[in-house]
Amino acid sequence: MTSTVSDVTSTPTAGAIATAAVWSGVTEGFSVDQVALPDLSAGEVLVRTELATICGSDLHTINGDRSTPLPTVLGHEAVGHIVATGGAVQDADGDSLAVGDRITWTIGTACGSCRRCLRGVPQKCLTVRKYGHEAMDDHWQLNGGFGSHVHLIAGTGLVRVPEVVTAPAAAPANCATATVTCAARRVELTADDVVVVLGCGMLGLTAVAYARDRGVEQVIASDVDPARRALALEFGATVACAPEDLAKTTAEHGADVIFELSGSSRAVQSALEVVDLGGRVALVGSVSPAPEVGFEPSGFVKNLTTVVGSHNYRVDDLAEAIDFLGRTSYQGQLAGLVSEPQPLADIVEAVALANTGATPRVAIHTH
Repeated sequence: MTSTVSDVTSTPTAGAIATAAVWSGVTEGFSVDQVALPDLSAGEVLVRTELATICGSDLHTINGDRSTPLPTVLGHEAVGHIVATGGAVQDADGDSLAVGDRITWTIGTACGSCRRCLRGVPQKCLTVRKYGHEAMDDHWQLNGGFGSHVHLIAGTGLVRVPEVVTAPAAAPANCATATVTCAARRVELTADDVVVVLGCGMLGLTAVAYARDRGVEQVIASDVDPARRALALEFGATVACAPEDLAKTTAEHGADVIFELSGSSRAVQSALEVVDLGGRVALVGSVSPAPEVGFEPSGFVKNLTTVVGSHNYRVDDLAEAIDFLGRTSYQGQLAGLVSEPQPLADIVEAVALANTGATPRVAIHTH
């Protein structure tokens, strides 16, 4: 069903256009193009982007390490304001949304009725379509965050973002922050746990702050980089150590819940080796093929170890991520991990800056 004046909250001005950084592959690169605003179908939303950030997975695509259908608009970390809807739409709490509302959205769609959705893993929906990872087509061209507008299709989870959450804190929420809240849910994190965070990049620093927000008193952070270890202490870690000191540190303090966020096979191996009796390990960082990790099974049996994989998140995890950002005293520090906004017209330069690793996230201002 196509939206009409009678069934939308607002319609874009006829002939109005958006601007988007279209990615056509490693050889052709980016072009900053004008794109017509879409006619919205039922359940769809058009958002004017407030701020977007460049995620590591965007860099993997741009650098040729990850294939994606082309052409596409990359970017999935973003926050924006609704400018039009295709009929009535609701947020994650079931409340109506309207033009002007500030929102973020799930990284992909979920049908709500397939076996995976019904089993509680909608992020792996059998018909999932992911922002920043799909080819542009006649109806869905503004399908990523690197543009002035994003076209949110039906099945996308929508979450309000209060003004108290700044744009630099909110933009990465629908990737980094929600990934952390999902992993914490999957390992059933409690305030009584001693938490170990392996890898102190954007995800790791968020995990440290989130654990402290959940009442955890002892958080051990480990990273190969001394500067990152020092930063982890500023985000609430009570102990920071180099990987070679992890076994000694956990032997002294404990290791009830381990978040492996680096993706390093060596770190995964160390997590399996140091986890306490009855402990839980969340493997989050291993999103690309890596060297195999070995273990001796009887040790896991006798240690009552639980190992869970955690990838992406559910819409309730995203809602929790936004709630966390609104209540945590570390919001300003999390926002500080994001660079000053770079103009969309300078997308190539922004990507080059992101590739230096000088800051965990480079922001894109799309207007």
